[in-house]
Amino acid sequence: MNFEKELILLISSKSSVIYIITDEEKRLEQALEKISKKLFTTQLSSWDFMNGYKGSPSQSKQAFKNPIEAIEIIENNTSKTPKLFLLKDFHFFLNDSSIIRKIKNTSQIIQNTNNYIIISANLTQIPTSLYEYVNIIYFPLPNHQEIKIEIQTILKLAKINNIQYLNTLSNAYKGFSIDKIRESLSRILISQISISKSIKQIEYEKRKIIQKTNILDFYPNTYNFKEIGGLYNLKYWLKKRKYIFSKNAKTYGLSNPRGILLVGIQGTGKSLSAKAISKEWNIPLLKLDIGKIFTSLMGESEIRMRQAIEISEKCAPCILWIDEIDKAFNKNISSNDNNTNNRVLASLLTWLAEKKTYVFIVATTNTLSGLPTEIIRKGRFDEIFFLDLPKYQERVQILTIHLKKIRPLSWFKYDIEYLSKITQKFSGAEIEQVIAEAMYNSFYENREFTTQDIIHAIEQTIPISFVDKENISKLQEWAYSGKVRIA
Repeated sequence: MNFEKELILLISSKSSVIYIITDEEKRLEQALEKISKKLFTTQLSSWDFMNGYKGSPSQSKQAFKNPIEAIEIIENNTSKTPKLFLLKDFHFFLNDSSIIRKIKNTSQIIQNTNNYIIISANLTQIPTSLYEYVNIIYFPLPNHQEIKIEIQTILKLAKINNIQYLNTLSNAYKGFSIDKIRESLSRILISQISISKSIKQIEYEKRKIIQKTNILDFYPNTYNFKEIGGLYNLKYWLKKRKYIFSKNAKTYGLSNPRGILLVGIQGTGKSLSAKAISKEWNIPLLKLDIGKIFTSLMGESEIRMRQAIEISEKCAPCILWIDEIDKAFNKNISSNDNNTNNRVLASLLTWLAEKKTYVFIVATTNTLSGLPTEIIRKGRFDEIFFLDLPKYQERVQILTIHLKKIRPLSWFKYDIEYLSKITQKFSGAEIEQVIAEAMYNSFYENREFTTQDIIHAIEQTIPISFVDKENISKLQEWAYSGKVRIA
């Protein structure tokens, strides 16, 4: 549902206090002005602490530096014509008990007068006592058409008629606010850099914007499938879908892929696989820190989940990596957190089922025992893959990859076949670690490391397959029962 429809639905259902999350105050005000004229044929009334009201001659400058009076003006507006009142940054005053009481009283009164309070803020800051009186919605970032219009306007002002790269720029600016687009494009025009350099500059700025959200991280695609040993089935499955986001795939009639759930023992390459897909498909990788979604403020967790979804959609085509999804959505969590988790999970699952954008999900987990069945049932992900401890030939490949990386001219001197035999039940990460341990020991003794040094490091290492033998055995038994695909 788009913003206008969502807001009109709230107004139609007599929601008298609406709290809108946005960093784009000016653009929100313009959107509300348009909706106000469309719905009620009345002008929007806007208030801020420093200037009071504007938008109506009778109210101009009223309630200057007076938030209580700002509410009273809405309460005393007895006109039969419905009206929207926008209160900017009003969340700063919601820690005042007199204002809380005033909003409670006024929300009841204005339901009969067709007046609506809209609070704009850049974060959710609503006291628990007001939660039942307020409806929270999120003002989305500009869509492709809005971005395109803004770029055209800026180019026209700069007297640039060449619109050859308009679509390229519009796609690059997905995920930017209108103000950020203006700032960025102005810098590019002043610098007079080439289109290829400007796209790189936009990507760099996008990375900074994403990181500022404190929800998503922009990961560089530094790994490829050649740097990951084994996982032949997973690699082949992904290889066949490399061009799934292309125009040819859409013309062919292929549906958008939802994503994959990677289940496996620690250190078997789940995280590396997410990074490698990004490189192989040549699309951005965004990592969702699921732990940062949850906050103590009521309603804030759901808003943050929606923000993460929207940003990833604006960056499409991209990969959204949800690492250790089991730590956030676990059916064994305490009842105190259960309601919030269920609401956030519902938002994520609805999106997974309905999304039309080119966002490929890569979710990882060490176990399925705690995950709700809603996540793992068919239809949520395209496929669930199990990443087991590497077999002999896979260990040969893993050792070869790591030794070639650190000793490109002498890697073949190491007895890789023997090392592969004695690292049975070692994970890929543990194999990498024993090589590193061998190197540390040899470096300390001021000499080159040998096969014997690696053997010694292996003998000193207790792999996780021994430490957590019971749980790993259960996971392997479940995986090989035919319920998932083996990576």
